[in-house]
Amino acid sequence: MDDIVRQAIAKWPNVPDCYGWLGLDARGNWYMRDDQAQAAGPFAGGVAAGKGSLLKHDKLIDFIARNYESDKAGRWFFQNGPQRVYVELEATPLVWRIGIAPDFAVTSHTGEAARVQRCVLDEHGRVYLDTHLGFGLVHTQDMLHAAEAIEQGLWVPQEVPTRDLPQRFAYVRSPAAGQQPKA
Repeated sequence: MDDIVRQAIAKWPNVPDCYGWLGLDARGNWYMRDDQAQAAGPFAGGVAAGKGSLLKHDKLIDFIARNYESDKAGRWFFQNGPQRVYVELEATPLVWRIGIAPDFAVTSHTGEAARVQRCVLDEHGRVYLDTHLGFGLVHTQDMLHAAEAIEQGLWVPQEVPTRDLPQRFAYVRSPAAGQQPKA
């Protein structure tokens, strides 16, 4: 977490949390979800308009990445100064990029190197990795590298149904869904 963020938390400790305004897609892209996008439907599995606007500003994306973490309930958030901005997940809290053989280096969409602890395969053929940083989906562009690592016996996939992943790996896809509607 950035020092400036820690200082803001200390200065303003009671800022309310924010829900529904930020999304992470299955390819590791961040989306800003204004009122119109939120009204169009859920981030995951909804209509395209529900995703919101793709963030393209590199410095903002880097700031989000440096201040992205989870709480004890498995809800992932971006600590934006004193305010927690909970993230709507299209798939998983992390998206993995896989390097080429022979080492198949694993890096999160936030740029952090990870150590693989287990490999998971769902009923749709998607590959996930559980690492010391957390659980995530392998990026679609890196499936060939993941397949090579599996074929070489470096990763042995365990089959887990998609619907069981959030509970089994302790993450919440939609923190906003757990909030009370506004009166």
